Amino acid sequence: MAGKQRIYKQRIASTQTLGKVFRAMEMIAASRIGAARRAATEMGPYEKALTQAVAAVAVHAGLEHPLTSVRHDTARAAVLVIASDRGMAGAYSATVLRETEKLLEWLREDGKVPVLYTAGRRAQQYFHFRGVEIEHAWEGESDAPSAAMAHAIATELLERFLDPNLFTGVCQVHLVYTRFRTMMSQVVDVRQMLPLTVVDAPESDEAREDEKGGEDRPELAFPQYEFIPSAEGVLDALLPLYVESRIRNVLLQSAASELASRQRAMHTATDNADDLIKKYTRLANSARQAEITQEISEIVGGADALVNG
Repeated sequence: MAGKQRIYKQRIASTQTLGKVFRAMEMIAASRIGAARRAATEMGPYEKALTQAVAAVAVHAGLEHPLTSVRHDTARAAVLVIASDRGMAGAYSATVLRETEKLLEWLREDGKVPVLYTAGRRAQQYFHFRGVEIEHAWEGESDAPSAAMAHAIATELLERFLDPNLFTGVCQVHLVYTRFRTMMSQVVDVRQMLPLTVVDAPESDEAREDEKGGEDRPELAFPQYEFIPSAEGVLDALLPLYVESRIRNVLLQSAASELASRQRAMHTATDNADDLIKKYTRLANSARQAEITQEISEIVGGADALVNG
């Protein structure tokens, strides 16, 4: 009985230590998620302004640009997977990797040759263990991505898409990341980023309703622009910035999602540690009571033996 009591006390001590670690990680994630959410939100106006500028140039100039043109000279398709550097985040990375496997299978069935890029150590380790070749990997900043990392990723993917070489260029660029909705809801998104699809901003539902009704709404139309030095030059400058802002946005969305998942997972782990401590405490008390009962029984038995003897 004494051995069982000692084992339960050791388990209580080790579980208490783990509970402190889980609680500390939960508090760290909670303190950092606010900054991550603000960073992801603040990217919205910048990306919206870039989208409007790209749409304005494309609508007025009617130009064909390499970033908006479909390539048919190669079957290579780049896939950027954004996962976490560390674990302790629940099913965050596992969900992203599962959707990536589905995308890779779909691309192969469509006759494409996937070219894999990873951001986050978990994704790199997952595909490396399965023998999948990784073209390039970034790591170390999954929960706090920097502008330099976003620039490096965007530059690499743009160079591959614009590369005329059939063996090193790609015809498509796909993203697999986690979009942050709320603290309790994060959704994995699979999107094709390149070639870009320029949406005509005035062709909104409201604008189409006005066209049907015959109302004149000049404020819904683009103003007339004069492009300096030329529309081609403006588009050449805007589209790379647009691509980089998209990469930056998905990295920030993924960071906020990772921190939210880690906070939830550590909160659950802390609760489970508390439940285990209560369970082991009850078992230790039961073992102690059984030990005391046994000692009393031995004393009484010895006393009876002396009296009867």
